[in-house]
Amino acid sequence: MSTARIRPAEVRSIGVAQPRLEAREKVTGHAPYAVDHPVPGAAHAWPVLSTVAAGRVSTVDTAAALALDGVLAVVWHGSAPRLEPAGDPGLLVLQSPRIQYRGQVVALVVATSLEQARAGAEAVVVDERPDPADTELRADHPALYTPGTVNAGYPGTSELGDLDAGLSAAAVRVDATYRTPPMHHVAMEPHAATAFWERGCLVVFDSTQSSTSVRDALAALFELPPQAVRVVNEHVGGGFGSKGPGRVTAVLAALAARYVGRPVRLAMPRQMLFPLAGYRTPTIQRVRLGADEHGRLLAIGHDAVSQTSKVVEFVEQTAVVSRMMYAAPHRRTTHRVAPLDVPPPTWMRAPGECPGAFALESAMDELAAAGNWDPVWLRLANDTRVDPELGVPFSSRHLAECLRDGAERFGWAGRDPRPAVRREGRWLVGTGVAASSFPAITWPSTAIARATADDHFHVQVNAADIGTGARTVLRQIAADALGVAQHCVEITVGDSAIGPAPVAGGSMGTSSWGWAVTEACRRVRERVDRVHHGRVPAEGVLCSADTTEDVAAREDLARYAFGAQFCEARVDADTGEVRVSRLLGVFAAGRIVNPTTARSQLIGGMTMGLSMALMERGVMDRRTGDFVTNDLASYHVAVNADVPAVEARWIEEDDPHLNPMGTKGIGELGIVGTAAAVANAVYHATGIRVRDLPITPSSLLR
Repeated sequence: MSTARIRPAEVRSIGVAQPRLEAREKVTGHAPYAVDHPVPGAAHAWPVLSTVAAGRVSTVDTAAALALDGVLAVVWHGSAPRLEPAGDPGLLVLQSPRIQYRGQVVALVVATSLEQARAGAEAVVVDERPDPADTELRADHPALYTPGTVNAGYPGTSELGDLDAGLSAAAVRVDATYRTPPMHHVAMEPHAATAFWERGCLVVFDSTQSSTSVRDALAALFELPPQAVRVVNEHVGGGFGSKGPGRVTAVLAALAARYVGRPVRLAMPRQMLFPLAGYRTPTIQRVRLGADEHGRLLAIGHDAVSQTSKVVEFVEQTAVVSRMMYAAPHRRTTHRVAPLDVPPPTWMRAPGECPGAFALESAMDELAAAGNWDPVWLRLANDTRVDPELGVPFSSRHLAECLRDGAERFGWAGRDPRPAVRREGRWLVGTGVAASSFPAITWPSTAIARATADDHFHVQVNAADIGTGARTVLRQIAADALGVAQHCVEITVGDSAIGPAPVAGGSMGTSSWGWAVTEACRRVRERVDRVHHGRVPAEGVLCSADTTEDVAAREDLARYAFGAQFCEARVDADTGEVRVSRLLGVFAAGRIVNPTTARSQLIGGMTMGLSMALMERGVMDRRTGDFVTNDLASYHVAVNADVPAVEARWIEEDDPHLNPMGTKGIGELGIVGTAAAVANAVYHATGIRVRDLPITPSSLLR
């Protein structure tokens, strides 16, 4: 019998800074990623990609490839096992001669070594018959249409009041168009999978943000019961949305493993990820704002144009952020999308909110300048306690507190509002501000908790730790729910066999998984206390939880996290070089479980926002549909030398309307608003308003 007793209630794990549980495994190279698991007899695969944006594969000559030593097979649409059409049509790889974008997989070479597979791929001859391709997004594109819904299920169009009347009545107006380019995730670990078949069952080690979704997709494609498919994602080296549902890597590995009758590893090289891993769609956004003479918004109009692939529709919810950020009686937000011969776009950190906030928060800065109002004051003047479009109260909204606290910490009070007046040597110096928000999402999840007679507790939840520290915070949550010390708790994540759990995306992970963990652990604790009088019997105690009904029963409230971003930018007056010298973010994100991992997430998001503002731009050759910036030499991301003193802080926020832990998501909140804060600081430094990202010297020297 166990002698474990409940520890004093005042000793807590939640809120205590903790290092990541898997840190040593990762830095020593012992953490097994998707292609690191020891699978005897594994072969290697290498894709062959299309070189045209639209057309058909006429023939595939495999003779030269198959003649090479070590090459086991060339899989193409004429030889591949058939897949059952189900769900995402983008997963039906090697099923048709049709080419729908440049970089589409048209063949897959399997060999006994990686080098032999690559050599075999180079020897495959694919005869492609091109068709005219349409690859350029324009605001006047004739194929633009208004979707019924956009990503996350939001209506494509929303309108309240009379936008034109509100604009006409305004004393101060802004009407501006903002553009963001394609942006790529470039996670450290490439998209990769190891697959093998065993007694009619499929096992896949996959670099995915959702093993449950991948399991369900593979089961449907290969006509298997879900219990016959197991997907393991114990360690994932970053994702930012690119490793969510809809990626082809696991499908290709499973298809090849079935074809050759042995395990297959597939790791996409970096260059192939630019067309195959998804990307953030480019956007063209028109924002119209109108305010009265006191700075109160009368009208908000936000019209977003983006692109999607002809393979599958994906419409980023770019204008949705303008539906809830500020109060205004007249408002209209719309989305239009053009289906092009381009790779499918997908989620990228804070899809919708990130590019949408760049446009909205830049326009708010322009409105402040036009009305001679302080940008912080203008945002405070238009704060609201009720969601302006849904008409329901926010569960908590501390945007004003973030703005005030950030302004004080940043030294905003001494700011000269005039642009291009502060100079330090050759550097023009300016400061900017922007607001951030992101939905506080919770989805149903399952979890399992077990108490053993040796004073230990084992908690299982099919979370995906994509570098966020998920397993660390989940152990903290479990320890508090059980009332034991953290070292007594073992946490297992990343295995579809545990049970259904939502994707590591939408900043919903901790809130969703943590609720199920809390409930399962609470049940174990109650059973030990009530049935076994505080002691764990020899056979142990096992309890599971499913939060589907609990999540559905929550009251109807608008749930969001908020923040305020402050930036100081320095611009070389001669060269136009932009350097960000200070970034400060102050956030209201519910209860912070682990300050160490929370700070890392927020600073990471802010760094990506800085990178978005100054560097990142995917360039597509509109003649060929090819991303010509297809490596890290030509697609620039922020590195250590680019990142200044970045400070992330948060205010204490107690919101009882969220989940048992009182948590909101933070993984995406940090990126929202950062690019606008940088752009607004550049305007303040130079007097030049840049509305097209990224901000480069050529943007300022024209």
